[in-house]
Amino acid sequence: MHVWVDADACPVVIRDILFRAAGRRQLPVTLVANQPIPAPRSPWIQSLQVASGFDVADQEIVRRARAGDLVITADIPLAAEVLQKKAFVLSPRGERYTEQSIGAKLNMRDFMETLRASGVQTGGPPPLGTSERKAFADELDRLVTRHHTPEQPDEREQS
Repeated sequence: MHVWVDADACPVVIRDILFRAAGRRQLPVTLVANQPIPAPRSPWIQSLQVASGFDVADQEIVRRARAGDLVITADIPLAAEVLQKKAFVLSPRGERYTEQSIGAKLNMRDFMETLRASGVQTGGPPPLGTSERKAFADELDRLVTRHHTPEQPDEREQS
């Protein structure tokens, strides 16, 4: 299992949870962003900076993710694409997206986008709280425990 992080919008506290899990569980984690994202020195953690542009980081994650990998993102269309590749998807709030739930998430996203386009102020999500951080850490632990086999940091090609 390789963890791909949509890092441009991933909260720092969630990245910190991932960094600790990477070292503790020998879990390869790659932060993908179109800007530099600070990360600790570790054979398990990499940062991949992609070109600026709409959805460039998302498309790089889609290109690299494989079946059985884990993608961390709040981006519903990205989640839908990697689910088609049989990857696991977890939001920074600890919600696991599945093939069964993603259709409803896409519909709600489209509905909210329509409301915003017509001038309705929908607001954003509430701040990430302790319960969301715990939900994320718990679901990450469940997924890693069930689906990850530790490997050498250089075993997996990054191209």
